[in-house]
Amino acid sequence: MVNIIWVLIFVVSILFAAINGTMDEVNKAVFTGAKEGVTICFGLISILVFWLGLMKIAEKAGLLDSLARVFRPFISKLFPEVPKDHPAMGYILSNMVANMFGLGNAATPMGIKAMEQLKKLNNNQDYASRSMITFLAINTSSITLIPTTVIAIRLNYDSVSPGEIVGTTILATLCSTVGAILIDRYFYYRRSRR
Repeated sequence: MVNIIWVLIFVVSILFAAINGTMDEVNKAVFTGAKEGVTICFGLISILVFWLGLMKIAEKAGLLDSLARVFRPFISKLFPEVPKDHPAMGYILSNMVANMFGLGNAATPMGIKAMEQLKKLNNNQDYASRSMITFLAINTSSITLIPTTVIAIRLNYDSVSPGEIVGTTILATLCSTVGAILIDRYFYYRRSRR
């Protein structure tokens, strides 16, 4: 369905440009946008490689395990049907820690592994379990302490102070995560009362 929407947008924009005689501007925008996209990607790659390297050092030093131990009691309450020593718990914690450091791309493989493990706990059913829904809500909203991708983009565009968004990012993502948990719990308890 999304592919059809994109094709329709593309066709309508080309027709609109042809009718209004602005096809040259569209061509210029396409090539400028493509060049800028590649430039941004290379800038993001360098920042992501740096932070992924730091995450690997933190993992080898035991910092991630320490953070996981700190969060484990709280996470166990959010996912009561997941055994504490189950691999899903480790993947959930790793995903959350990576998201905290703004490494959404690095968190994705761990999130996929967490969902696979949660599906196994759900006896490979075709519907999402309570834990899967909760994990998706938390992963989508996730608290971010260091928004590395946004800082990298701001650096690429020569921002005077690329890190000034850290405080507002922490506040905004804290609110979104608390909101996601509250909404998740509300619908869970509402559904279980029926």
